[in-house]
Amino acid sequence: MTGPAIEDTTSLATEDKTAVAKEDKSGRAKPEKSGFLRGLKKHLRLIVQAAWGLITNGYARGFMPGNPRIYDGPLKHFCVPGMNCYSCPGALGACPIGALQASLTDRNRRFPFYVLGFLTAVGVLVGRFICGWLCLFGLIQELLYRIPTPKLKIPARLDKPLRYLKYAVLAVLVVGLPLLYRTRYGAGIPFFCEFVCPVGTLEGGVPLVLLNNALRPALGWLFVWKMVLLVLCIAASIFIYRPFCKYLCPLGAFYSLFQKFSLLRMNVDAEACTNCGACSRACAMNVDPSRKPNSAECIRCGECMKACPQKALAFTVAGRRILAGEKSPAGRSSKSGKTGKREGSST
Repeated sequence: MTGPAIEDTTSLATEDKTAVAKEDKSGRAKPEKSGFLRGLKKHLRLIVQAAWGLITNGYARGFMPGNPRIYDGPLKHFCVPGMNCYSCPGALGACPIGALQASLTDRNRRFPFYVLGFLTAVGVLVGRFICGWLCLFGLIQELLYRIPTPKLKIPARLDKPLRYLKYAVLAVLVVGLPLLYRTRYGAGIPFFCEFVCPVGTLEGGVPLVLLNNALRPALGWLFVWKMVLLVLCIAASIFIYRPFCKYLCPLGAFYSLFQKFSLLRMNVDAEACTNCGACSRACAMNVDPSRKPNSAECIRCGECMKACPQKALAFTVAGRRILAGEKSPAGRSSKSGKTGKREGSST
């Protein structure tokens, strides 16, 4: 008799607390949010990504058919924080990876003070938050992944080594070869932008070819090669969540170097966390936030915070919790992610 009585009492107490939480200070029940507001909150990140993509590619004249003109005004001297091709007809800013390669391929091998300073500042402030919230190509990959098809889960023994490929791309194709290899004219070659980058092909190459008939006869093997890479990337995105971000993106590789000590960080409330695994199941980047809340693979999308039933996960800035469902009770300790192991792998 004692067991059921305790369960009933606990249940009633929980219901009372829930009821009280739904009331405002005057004792009246708070009105429920409308369907529009719930939908807005649910898709806020995707809306922000789309809005940022439109703002940073808002040069309408560049999309005029016949003879599109790439914007070359004063804003092009400044980098945007995410991958965004300089040659996109609507681009108002410069791509940081493209700007970095432009400095390294210069005949005089100019040290890229501005670009490295900009990227370092962004990394120190927010880490890979840019990947999750302000990357147009990341948004495109996410939308492709939403196409209702069977999804492919890469085995951990293959997935983990592949994650290091983006660091090789950064070190070799973005920095090493452009810096060391010289043509007979003394300039370098932007290997990543010229031979690999699917972002440039999608945002720059394809629109320019579609809008300018004069360019089509000049297309050669390089355009075909980059189109093959783009098609492979698009096809992979339908079955694998953000494959370019996981395995190839040099910008994500650079920002990931600052994840563990950036100003914006993920925090786990040690006492609130019950190790239920809801956060790791919600993470499409295959991270276990309860164990590694500031993993180099985390794109700060916040889906784990939404999934946590205990509201144990939150973003912190200078140690202060923000963007959490509710604040933890005062006096609770926090942890960096050391908990017991669960079944399955996490990056």
